[in-house]
Amino acid sequence: MTSLRVRPLSALTNNLTVSGKAMKRGFTLIEMLVVLAILAMLLTIVTPKFMHMLQRSKETSLRHDLLTMRDAIDKFYSDKNRYPETLDELVERQYLKAIPPDPITERMDTWVITLPPNIDEQGSVFDVHSGSALVAADGTPYALW
Repeated sequence: MTSLRVRPLSALTNNLTVSGKAMKRGFTLIEMLVVLAILAMLLTIVTPKFMHMLQRSKETSLRHDLLTMRDAIDKFYSDKNRYPETLDELVERQYLKAIPPDPITERMDTWVITLPPNIDEQGSVFDVHSGSALVAADGTPYALW
């Protein structure tokens, strides 16, 4: 009875070319170009969605900052029976920890302050708005928020 010898798979595929020379393992230029083309296509799909989400996060941050500052102005008015003269006064009197930067303009000095509607009221800061001239995703200017 003859026995069969089973050779390992690596011995069957010894990577020899037709000429008998050993072939180097690796990726061909075409394979690399196909992979890069697929990655570029995926990036063109993902990038606009990322930019949209980035803009939405800035808008959410702006809404939150405006709500926080307006709440601090209202509390200041309730306590002192007058409006603050500047936003810095809200920080000095500890109604705010710091003046947040405008998320749209990414600066702290672009906030637009609205004076009290009644000229008999003391103080200068009745309301605050973004100093950006841009328009939000819903079509309203940030300056009107």
